[in-house]
Amino acid sequence: MRNAFITTLMACAESDSKIFLIVGDLGFSVVEPFAKKFPERFLNAGVAEQNLTGVAAGLAMAGYKVFTYSIANFPTLRCLEQIRNDICYHHLNVTIVTVGGGLGYGPLGYSHHAVQDIACLRTFPGILMATPGDQNETIAVTQALIRYDGPAYLRLGKGGEPSGAGECSISDVGIRLIESSGDSILLFCGGLLGFAAPLAKACHAGLASIPLWTNDERTKKLIQDFVAKYRRVVVVEEHLAAGGFGSFVREALESKPHLQGIVRCCALDASVCGQVGTQDQLRNAGGLNIDSIRQAFMEN
Repeated sequence: MRNAFITTLMACAESDSKIFLIVGDLGFSVVEPFAKKFPERFLNAGVAEQNLTGVAAGLAMAGYKVFTYSIANFPTLRCLEQIRNDICYHHLNVTIVTVGGGLGYGPLGYSHHAVQDIACLRTFPGILMATPGDQNETIAVTQALIRYDGPAYLRLGKGGEPSGAGECSISDVGIRLIESSGDSILLFCGGLLGFAAPLAKACHAGLASIPLWTNDERTKKLIQDFVAKYRRVVVVEEHLAAGGFGSFVREALESKPHLQGIVRCCALDASVCGQVGTQDQLRNAGGLNIDSIRQAFMEN
């Protein structure tokens, strides 16, 4: 997903001289092609993410379309005040790009895990949430973010996520139906589509993803209409259950009590916080595996 993002950003930067990339002293082996081709629109701000965010806001005020790039927890949790006051308050054209969303940096420990990022950022009014599930969605979402006018958050994986089933076009908030099968469906938020196909087959369910969404009434209405089509919807995300996308789905259905029983949410249990291991090990430790998701389909 990282490479898909950089390749797409470079292609767009060829014709858009306002695209600017700032990194926090990482991304090497990924960002060098952009830095070499557009040195006047690339900045390594060093290990100073709060300053990086302020610089991004200043460049956006000067007319640039700015993308910041770092490991998922650093330009989000460390910079919440700057994101709120410098970027979102002024509705600036800054996209916060993170890699290793969820447990992508599992072996580096809890300091490098991003399992509360969605909960924090979705509360800022006006921010566009971008949670692609694979490489093809990453390409389409990056193109959409370049066209978007305002603050955004792009959450990427780093585990060699597959390309996915065919190219896709994403221009606005919405749920992408990947495979339709009966009256049950898995709704994925983020880079988990790599094991989605066998899971959908095991659950005899359809498959959908939500690459772009906002924490407002428009997306709530979209979710209400989507859930109403099914007997069972299981939301899957690599994020703590508290405050994540699944929580947002529940909020969206608050005014539709007859739909609330249709939805089950599969997210990380808080017991995973503080554990160290590979991404797969931590997913299992946090209860995010095929068995737990199948169990969600079986619950009344």
